[in-house]
Amino acid sequence: MSIVAPPLSIALAPGSLTLQWSDGTSMLPAALLRASCRCASCQTARLRGEAVDGGAATLVDALPVGHYALQLRFDDGHERGIYPWQALRELGVSAQGPSTRSAAAKGVERGQAPASADDP
Repeated sequence: MSIVAPPLSIALAPGSLTLQWSDGTSMLPAALLRASCRCASCQTARLRGEAVDGGAATLVDALPVGHYALQLRFDDGHERGIYPWQALRELGVSAQGPSTRSAAAKGVERGQAPASADDP
């Protein structure tokens, strides 16, 4: 498991969270973040087969949790989810579709050695 460095900057708006990483930007809609909550109540709901709906939730605040995550607060009162940098990176990739970064850069992100020009 590789450690994901914190973003260079974080911008919070009611409808989205924007994270500037060293290799790009992720804009995560508030509804996606709410639906992806990792708190025990939301995890239990998913295990029961219930959907966790992000609906029209908007972001109210983002608080740092150590050096590894954010705690997000939503206007529906939900504020128990902790979103590690790794999870936010993964949500950013899934929300934005296939990345345009090179295969070598993707390998480095996964903790692999970059491909050399001599590799076949």
